[in-house]
Amino acid sequence: MAAPRDRAGLVRVTHVITRLIIGGAQENTLASVLGLRVRPGIQVDLVSGPTKGAEGSLEPIAHSAGVLTVVPNLVRPVRPWTDLLGYRDLVRQFRGSRPDIVHTHSGKAGILGRLAAARAGVPRIIHGIHGPSFGPFQGAAANTVFTAAERWAGRVTDHFVVVADAMRRQYLAAGIGREDQYTRIFSGFDLGPFQRATRNDELAQSLGIKESDLVVGKIARLFELKGHDDLFDVAPAILRRLPQVRFLFVGDGPWRARLEARARDSGFADRFVFAGLVPPGEVCRYVGLMDMLVHLSTREGLARALPQALANAKPVIAYDCDGAGEVCRTDETGVLVPARDQCALIGAVVRLAEDATLRRRLGVTGQTWVTERFTIDRLVRDQESLYHRVLAAPPARG
Repeated sequence: MAAPRDRAGLVRVTHVITRLIIGGAQENTLASVLGLRVRPGIQVDLVSGPTKGAEGSLEPIAHSAGVLTVVPNLVRPVRPWTDLLGYRDLVRQFRGSRPDIVHTHSGKAGILGRLAAARAGVPRIIHGIHGPSFGPFQGAAANTVFTAAERWAGRVTDHFVVVADAMRRQYLAAGIGREDQYTRIFSGFDLGPFQRATRNDELAQSLGIKESDLVVGKIARLFELKGHDDLFDVAPAILRRLPQVRFLFVGDGPWRARLEARARDSGFADRFVFAGLVPPGEVCRYVGLMDMLVHLSTREGLARALPQALANAKPVIAYDCDGAGEVCRTDETGVLVPARDQCALIGAVVRLAEDATLRRRLGVTGQTWVTERFTIDRLVRDQESLYHRVLAAPPARG
């Protein structure tokens, strides 16, 4: 394996991601790139596949910063011929730019990007795990294929960055990498706007939210595995007991029409508010309207929505899946409930809805905890330190 090239101390890092939709993994990756590019001694760029659809795009931000290269053949669906072309394009990209480190993110870019980096002779390869690409959320055949692909790519990976310890445990249990190849680095975001956000009466009025409403918020793409259906399933029981509750959905996606139909058919149509696609910089204004946040995803490394709500001193309710329990801690920052346990979910929402003092205590504790761990500066410093450590050590892949 080639040693890192000497450029008078300059370290060149290329991040690779499948697409730049508005989502936690994408926002975290872009924050890393933009933060690292102003650090002395580091040159950083970002390679992504094309971004399409109703989920929004971060491409304009990356383009305006001059860090983005779009590879048209790097796409999210499994398409063997297109994937082969994407692999070829990435090999050419890395041979041309000659990075010292390729740092991949997400499933498709993580597989093709690492294999292409190894083929191109990139000295060090790092993979960021924002969420599992295999597990019980998919069928047995798909699970077998994706697990095998991750093991294959794992053999050419020097180090793994996980957003939660749960990801490290899952990947090690699947036989991917060694314990010493993993580092947990929490996501980072601009805490200030969330810490300062308060109820905006004009925004509330535009959404039809009244001062007497108790707002249960959910921030997530309107797509499978995000748990929107689970919330609709329990909403009637909650509303019969607490008619002042209003559910606020922040996000868009291919399931929007179906979920809006569920709201209309529920008998409580006026208690559901769809805010639609919200730019990342505006999410804090919607959190400012919430009394609590629910996160019901059954596949997510560690959702940014959880620390974002806590940064605004709002308690959180989450399914005990993946890394959620590392931020949502029962009776400290919120209530962690077993996945798909309707009684537990109803009980958690009702408990927080009926106890303003408890909501405040959990929120304040969470705000302090998040402030110490989720800053962009801490994210960037931790990644920079990791890069130097990986470069200084012998290659760990194999």
